[in-house]
Amino acid sequence: EKMNSAMSEEPDALSVVNQLRDLAADPLNRRAIVQDQGCLPGLILFLDHPNPPVVHSALLALRYLAECRANREKMKSELGMMLSLQNVIQKTTTPGETKLLASEVYDILQSSNMSDMDNVNEMNYRRRKAQFFLGSTNKRAKTVVLHIDGLDDSSRRNLCEEALLKIKGVISFTFQMAVQRCVVRIRSDLKAEALATAIASTKVMKAQQVVKSESGEEMLVPFQDTPVEVEQNTDLPEYLPEDESPTKEQDKAVSRVGSHPEGAASWLSTAANFLSRSFYW
Repeated sequence: EKMNSAMSEEPDALSVVNQLRDLAADPLNRRAIVQDQGCLPGLILFLDHPNPPVVHSALLALRYLAECRANREKMKSELGMMLSLQNVIQKTTTPGETKLLASEVYDILQSSNMSDMDNVNEMNYRRRKAQFFLGSTNKRAKTVVLHIDGLDDSSRRNLCEEALLKIKGVISFTFQMAVQRCVVRIRSDLKAEALATAIASTKVMKAQQVVKSESGEEMLVPFQDTPVEVEQNTDLPEYLPEDESPTKEQDKAVSRVGSHPEGAASWLSTAANFLSRSFYW
């Protein structure tokens, strides 16, 4: 009996941290999550979790939260935050992608109280440092912008996210719900068609690629209808710095579609309850 409850604890940790990550992905929830009593301390504890996917997911959640400038000071001063990030970076058993993600979150928080000019210099320094860490890996990544018909609420976004996470070679993605787009960073040896196949497999959405013509105008290009064989991802998604990500400016257009702050709030209290019970793994 006791054995079973201990065994069932593990997926709970992952599902809770994934829920927090999904909530943090929506810009409308980012302030509330950081203001909540239980969520930030919970995410910090997840950074010490023995299960690597739990740590990676907690870092993705923290990275989303740190995108909101107003959150950074509180996050930085939260007990154990910077120390736990350092531990993840220094642990020899931490996978490379997870180390990079942790050092990016650390750097964003570390430079939170600098002036804008310092910030720009710091960003450039970090970018160079990240490229140095990665060697030529960054050259092997490319950005694909998808226009997704049917991407019109948060449950569709979750479906889309699940489909993309299953593909080996997908590094990261950002949704722009207001314009039904998804910006995906992929390894350059992955065919963009694989993304379309994965999205078509949801049966409720269809992707076209957004490309710029020579005159700089955006055009939608349909993918061929022949499905591509997709290699399933068994590991954690790789993480690379998104220095040429086109999403910086468009971030302001990120949607209010399908956001239910009150739903998020009730979910947060459930998460906080779970976290306070599970601090003693």
